[in-house]
Amino acid sequence: MKTYSGQRTIDGIKVTVDGQALDECFAIEVFDEQGFEWSYEGSAPRQLAFAILVDHLQNSDRAKEQTETFMKAVVANLDNDWALSTDQIQAALAGA
Repeated sequence: MKTYSGQRTIDGIKVTVDGQALDECFAIEVFDEQGFEWSYEGSAPRQLAFAILVDHLQNSDRAKEQTETFMKAVVANLDNDWALSTDQIQAALAGA
């Protein structure tokens, strides 16, 4: 099971999956050139939602289909420091 986590640090935003930097997936889709953000609805949280789903689903088309709903239901509601397990992501997708 993977764990995705995000932190706001003095050096900026840090998002990892199992301790490694999460790919922003700019080569697949660019929602926000600045990268990731969370705790609100917008283009940067959409980029984070998409990147999490691409990594989790291993399918960029399916990730793109579910990005908006996942961003609104999950990413927009994350705290400053957060962690999501694959089980939590799957449960959120099942509830969509």
